[in-house]
This record gives sequence, C-alpha cells and structure tokens, in this order.
Amino acid sequence: MVLTQYNYIIRKFNPNDLEAVIYINRTCLPENYSPSFFLEIYQNCPDGFLVAESENLSIVGYIMCRLELGFSEFKKLKLVKKGHIVSIAILPEFRRKGIAMELINKVLKFLNEKKIDECFLEVRTTNEPAINLYKKLGFSIVRTIPGYYLDGTDAYIMAMELHKT
Repeated sequence: MVLTQYNYIIRKFNPNDLEAVIYINRTCLPENYSPSFFLEIYQNCPDGFLVAESENLSIVGYIMCRLELGFSEFKKLKLVKKGHIVSIAILPEFRRKGIAMELINKVLKFLNEKKIDECFLEVRTTNEPAINLYKKLGFSIVRTIPGYYLDGTDAYIMAMELHKT
C-alpha cells in the first residue's frame, strides 16, 4: 500500500481494529456505541467500514456506513437504496490533513459501485467544520431533526444523490 503525503493508509476495518476504533469514538464524539454495534455495522457493510492507519500502524480515524432501504431525500415517496454514514471520527492531532475527506470519498466510491441511489448522514447543527466538509463533497442539508442528540442538540440530515435511478 502507498502512504499518502501525511503518511497514512486507508484500509478496510477488521475486528482486530475494534479497540482502536472504540477509543477514537470515545475520544472524539459524545455519542458512543457498544462493541456489538460496531461489529453489527461491519457485518452489514464490511466494505463501507474503513480505517485510516498511520505509518506506525496505529489507527487514527475511521468511517462506518451501512446499507439501507428508505424513502428518498430527493424524490417524494420513492423507496431507494441508501448508504448511511453512521459515524466518522479522526483523532484531533490528525485532523485537517485530508483524512476525513479521503475516507468519505472511498465510501462514496464503494456506494456508487454498488449502485446505491443516495448517501446520507446526521451532523450536529453546531459542527461547522464537518458541515463545510460535507458541503464541499457534494452533500446538502435536506432537513433538521430537533433535539436529535442526547444533549438536546439538533441534527442536520445531509444527503447527496449517487447512482441515478
């Protein structure tokens, strides 16, 4: 594998990475998941669960998504295949190096190859850096869910169309 200019690689998650991914989740995000939740996501969509590994072989970030069938965010009352980015996190000292962008781009490429119609995610309305990144990648805010997070913060649902139906 080729290291990027910041000396990390993107690869598929494997269960041996679970402890590192849980550490990143708990370090970076207020929403924490059980080990079984991470493994359930992995079993649902192993090709959509990726990690960023630094040159010293430590995991510095991850993205996990699952495949769903649901109503389109763009076409009224139409059922579509959706990719749901459930969680993405990068350790603070590795942020602003393009890792999140690369993780998302790799997941979007996978979803396109699988002919998934749309991709969506939830993001805190207060998380400007993430919102700006998602917009740069082609996501748009499609709606707001009041009080979505445990602390009462609202969430934006951001989505993008992929494989055209």
